[in-house]
Amino acid sequence: MPLVSPFSTDPLIDGRQSERAMMVRRGVQRLMMARRVSLLPEMPLDSGRRADLVCLSDKGEISIVEIKTSIQDFRVDQKWPIYRLHCDRFYFATHPGVPADIFPEDFGLILSDGYEAEVLREAPIERLQPATRRAMTLRFAQLSADRLLQAEWASNPAVIDGS
Repeated sequence: MPLVSPFSTDPLIDGRQSERAMMVRRGVQRLMMARRVSLLPEMPLDSGRRADLVCLSDKGEISIVEIKTSIQDFRVDQKWPIYRLHCDRFYFATHPGVPADIFPEDFGLILSDGYEAEVLREAPIERLQPATRRAMTLRFAQLSADRLLQAEWASNPAVIDGS
């Protein structure tokens, strides 16, 4: 048995998100699942940034959802405009304690209470370049497969140590 495992004990949660952000994320995940949209949390992008949620529709449309849990969170984070280069649609997601009017009107807005979420404003579509779409779709597929394998191994430690 190895002394140090290269795999986290819970590959689905990386511990960087606050409880409030996880609450917003759960509601958005449920909304997207109801819309038959696949999604991945914390997906690294070519820009070196990491998107809170990347969504892939059955038509191949890519959306990014940026979670903001407070006015301060929105004001101090200036990296979100870069995310627009990696998606067809861009949304902010928040909870009822954050005023909706702080978010720019030219992006989508989702309100989540942790159990459900509602699209308050649909995101306009700006089609990705084909090469960017291909790269994002491949990254989405590879990261999905990697996380599935890590979850499988985490649920069966004998696979990792060879017993």
